[in-house]
Order: sequence, then C-alpha cells, then structure tokens
Amino acid sequence: MTLEQIIEGIKPIDRHAVELAKKKWNSIAKPLHSLGKLEEHIIRIAGMTGTINVEMDKKALIVMCADNGVVEEGVTQTGQEVTAIVAENFLDCNASAAIMCKRAGVDIYPIDIGMVADTRVPNYKVAYGTRNMTKEPAMTREEAMQAVLTGIELVKARKEEGYQIIATGEMGIGNTTTSSAVASVLLNRPVDVMTGRGAGLTSEGLKRKIRAIEKAIEMNRPDAEDALDVLAKVGGFDLAGLAGVYLGGAYYRLPVVIDGFISAVAALAAVRLCPVSREYMLASHVSKEPGTQMILDELGMSASLTCDMCLGEGTGAVAFLPVLEMALEVYQKMSTFSENNIEDYEELGDK
Repeated sequence: MTLEQIIEGIKPIDRHAVELAKKKWNSIAKPLHSLGKLEEHIIRIAGMTGTINVEMDKKALIVMCADNGVVEEGVTQTGQEVTAIVAENFLDCNASAAIMCKRAGVDIYPIDIGMVADTRVPNYKVAYGTRNMTKEPAMTREEAMQAVLTGIELVKARKEEGYQIIATGEMGIGNTTTSSAVASVLLNRPVDVMTGRGAGLTSEGLKRKIRAIEKAIEMNRPDAEDALDVLAKVGGFDLAGLAGVYLGGAYYRLPVVIDGFISAVAALAAVRLCPVSREYMLASHVSKEPGTQMILDELGMSASLTCDMCLGEGTGAVAFLPVLEMALEVYQKMSTFSENNIEDYEELGDK
C-alpha cells in the first residue's frame, strides 16, 4: 500500500469501547479515578484496540538505528562507529534498553534503517547514513518515504506475531541534532530554544550544534506544512522510520509508546502527516532535552513519568510499561463494589 492509502485507512479509536472501559474502572472497589493517568491510558488502549479486554502479554520495542551526515560539523561527542557498536549490543543484551527489556519482559527489535556500517542487526537500510544537511538535503523525498513505509511494515509484522503494544526507541550518533532541526521547523520555534546538549556536549559544542541546525534550515528551506519534506531535508532515517511506526500503530490499531525527545519528534511528524494517529500514542516520560515538553504540549499529551532521563534507545518507554501493566492488573483482577457489597462511589463534582 502507498502512504496515502495507509493514512486514509487510519480511523479514530472506538469511542464505545472507551465508554465501556470507563464504566469498568468506575465499578472497581476503589476511589474513583484514583490511579489517575494510568486509568486513562488503559481506557485509551481499550479504544485503540476496540475491546475492553485489554491485554499486554506480548510487548515489543522497535529501535531504529541510523547515522547522520551532520556529524561532520562537530555536533557530537563521539563518532559514528558508536551507532554500530550499540546497535549490536542490543542483540547481545549489553545495551541499556536491552537490559531493561529483559527485566520488563519486552522483546527488542533493533533495526538497521540507515547505519553507515553493516552489522548483525536486521537490515532494512534505506542508505548508508544520511547526507550532511548543512550542505544538502539529508535525504531525498523518496528515501524519506521508504523509511516511513518501513516503519509501517515493521508494525504489521509485529501485529501478525501477536504483539499487543509497541514501544519506540532509536540509536544514532547525531540524532538529537536532526530531531532539534525537525522540531524547530514543525513548531516554528527558534533553534536555540529547541536544542539541548544531547549526549553531553560542552557549551562550545552546543553552539556548533545550534549553528549547524540554523544553517541546514536556512539552506534547505523545509516546508513546515509538509512533514515528509521536513524529515527529508533536515531529519534522519530513524526519525522517518519511527514516524512510520506511529502511523502503523494507528493503522493496525496497536498502542505505541513514545519514548523521549527523539521519539516525540517522530510522533509529532506522524501527527502532522495524519492527525488521527495521535489517538494511538501514549507518552511515557519527559526527557531532559529542552524541546520535549513543548512537543508533548503540542500533541496535547501528558507523560506519566518524570525521571530526568535522556538516554534514548527506548529506555523511558520500556520503564513505563511495567507501571502500565500494574494498572492493567488492577483493571483486570480487582473486585467490584457490588461484589464487595459496597455502594458504588458517585461522581460528586462540586456538589
């Protein structure tokens, strides 16, 4: 299918299932709404999947791995070789996200969507890294489209394998630079407001990063009304691939968990491509990167965790899943007011 067909096939969540899930929560023998956002998330998942019988037994983390030509501009602390090393560490359970996945019962799927090196990571490579966006567009529109469609296909595969929720992650040296560029254009905010230190830049390094982004935007003139154009000109393969994961989640009615800043930028791009896709996203945590809260505000979302994390890889999304599962256990197993011979709580409001 084409991207246009996918977008046309994305429908709003099931409002009837949402109302039934609300009633189920309200019947459980505890104070109304006392699990706060966690109740809301379970309710929304019911709407996404079209059933009040929410299940999260099979969970996946999709980690998009790619390299970015803009690292030539001295915007990172390490070289591109680190992308390949960490990507393979996902396979060997020797990376942060992989270790956390093992503890949380999440299956990890690292994807080579555009690394400069060939590795043992499953190869869905669009190209061997993007071009330097300060000199030319990071990729062609066709390459950006291919990356988005790859993300959609990966969700289809996970759906067919029986996965019930997907977390998003990424790995790629230089990708906070591309993410800040995309966010700055889509939100129409100054580059210095949207740009942080990434993986520990010095103050001088941060200045270089900001200058590189400003130069790339000025030269490529991405169209803020065309998210695919923005991804192609100043984005990265990982961002485009993750945007596809969000669109795939919406099309195949699977909840997708946003990780941190980079993942949130991809979510914003997906929503600009298809506004309804927002209904299938859950925000996990607020990254320390300065643009994260602004993006969540734009998406109308409130994250559940505030741990000052900024690691990426999907670590925040994975950390959130066990918390969500605990709420689901209450939803599934706790007795009701009537079963306990207790009068139902009422919505009193300001009475």
